[in-house]
Amino acid sequence: MIDVEGMALSEEDRRLLRHPMVGGLILFSRNFTDRRQLESLVAEIRAERHGILVAVDQEGGRVQRFREQGFTRLPSMQKLARAANDRQLRDVGWLLASELLTAGIDFSFAPVLDADDAHCRIVGDRSFAKDPAAVLQKAGPFMAGMHEAGMSTTGKHFPGHGNVLEDSHEELPKDGRDLDRVLATDAVPFAESIRRGELDAVMPAHILFSEVDPNPVGFSKFWLQRVLRGRLGFDGVVFSDDLSMEGAGAAGGYGARIKAALTAGCDMGIVCNNRAGVLEVLDALQGFSIDTASAARLAGMRGRPVIHSWQSLQQSERWQKTRDWLAELTAAD
Repeated sequence: MIDVEGMALSEEDRRLLRHPMVGGLILFSRNFTDRRQLESLVAEIRAERHGILVAVDQEGGRVQRFREQGFTRLPSMQKLARAANDRQLRDVGWLLASELLTAGIDFSFAPVLDADDAHCRIVGDRSFAKDPAAVLQKAGPFMAGMHEAGMSTTGKHFPGHGNVLEDSHEELPKDGRDLDRVLATDAVPFAESIRRGELDAVMPAHILFSEVDPNPVGFSKFWLQRVLRGRLGFDGVVFSDDLSMEGAGAAGGYGARIKAALTAGCDMGIVCNNRAGVLEVLDALQGFSIDTASAARLAGMRGRPVIHSWQSLQQSERWQKTRDWLAELTAAD
């Protein structure tokens, strides 16, 4: 999964999108001015590669790539969880997903299932709650709403990022707890959501659990194959976290990172905000065979919108009521 620089495609973008090892594209705020422009960009992307997965980080709060100009302002999940009942959580998940799907975007990398309040520098109020059981309780209705709209869910960052202070964008965090302790605490929202059939995809954390395995989670066969797929029974998609992050540097250069991620059990590696890294990854994957099981799992991430147009969404009473309630909730921000 790669990114593009601007609000329309360059010739290099078009060439890369046609590369057989590119299967996804992630969008950022720099790719957006308003809904009409975004829909045009997505149409350009699909004209080059019809079946490509188009994704975005649209969580709410400080991680919301598309704001205003046709999109509802969303609170942080921590603020939402404190104010909302189950029905409202479901409605907000549905609204988030519906607004993206009607723009042609397949899915958001959401929700954050890390348990935290203000400990971890990169998680904080992106989490629903500090207590893992409360995260599970709040995230369930939210994911049900996403599913109602026709969007797959992605839980991140397995098995939990909230216990470490460090930001894995800047360094590799280390967690010294043993496996049983992690599974009994931070991993609970992931394990239970998998058991309930609520998770379609998982994104592992760039964290080294030194008492569990010598490799960071996203590069670890033990974590991804023995724990996630084996012990927890997960049969959905595994996306790497961004391989441009400093926390991914433990695996080596970009070519080594993508090979380590795919070998460990990731179905798709994400490389963004570094075009040189993208080119290095694609060079490293020459002759690499596409796993048919991974391809089938990834195909299931395509959006299945229940509401197909922005105009129809605007006419929806559910959208209007949820948008009004969110406007009141975020007015003080």
